[in-house]
Amino acid sequence: MDEKTHPYLKLYFDGGSRGNPGPSAVGAVLYDSGDNKLEELSEHIGKYTNNMAEYIALKKALEMAANYNNKKIIIFTDSKLLCNQVTKKWKIKDARILKVYLEISKALEKYDLVDIRHIPREKNTEADRLVNKALDENELSYEGESRINFGKINE
Repeated sequence: MDEKTHPYLKLYFDGGSRGNPGPSAVGAVLYDSGDNKLEELSEHIGKYTNNMAEYIALKKALEMAANYNNKKIIIFTDSKLLCNQVTKKWKIKDARILKVYLEISKALEKYDLVDIRHIPREKNTEADRLVNKALDENELSYEGESRINFGKINE
C-alpha cells in the first residue's frame, strides 16, 4: 500500500471469458499520475459471461485502487457496454450485472472525480495480457478427471 497521495490514479482493466459463458479472468494495472506502475492484478474468477467478467474486473480493480489515498481516478476500459452503462448512458437490464454495478457505484463514491474512458483494445494490451495470463495458468493447473474414452487397454 502506498501512503503517498498522487494527484490522480490511472486504472486500466479488462475482463474476459473463453466461451460465453466460460472460464473467466480479470486483469488490471494501476498507475500514478506520472505513469509509474503501482500495482497489477491477474486473477481467474470462475465461469462467467464476457460482460460479467468485465464488471467483476472493474470491481476488483477498484478494490486494488482503494489501497491508495486518492480522490481522483481515471478509468480506462475497452468495453463500450460497461463504459456506457457505468456512466448511465445505457440501461443495465441484467440483474446479476446490476448487482455488481451497485457495488462499483459504492466504491466510486470515495472519489471526488471519476473519469471513465472507453479506449480501443490496442491501448489496453497490458490488462488484456494479465487476463490471458490468468486464463492460461488456470488451464495448466486443471486437476480434473479426463472424460475422453480411449477404449480398452490390454484386452
